[in-house]
Amino acid sequence: MPFYEYQCRECGEQLEVLQKIDEAPLVDCPACGRPSLHKRISAAAFRLKGGGWYETDFKTKNKRNLADSDGGAAPAEGCGGGTCGACSDSTADAA
Repeated sequence: MPFYEYQCRECGEQLEVLQKIDEAPLVDCPACGRPSLHKRISAAAFRLKGGGWYETDFKTKNKRNLADSDGGAAPAEGCGGGTCGACSDSTADAA
């Protein structure tokens, strides 16, 4: 089941709710009680970790984009040469 984000138009309260896809959207704000909740559009936030996924089992080693131990993505091959977005940003900051 996906999480949906809601925001109250009256009081500004924001909440995340675990709902089935076919459930009706919430209307009443739990903070102020007014019928002014609306769904927010947000990006999905999940990462397929562990074995059994395309990233771990079927891609060649130099093209994998796996999470490292601190939760971030592993650096791209050749990273540090100023060709990726992260390197370009850091070299711009240093100049």
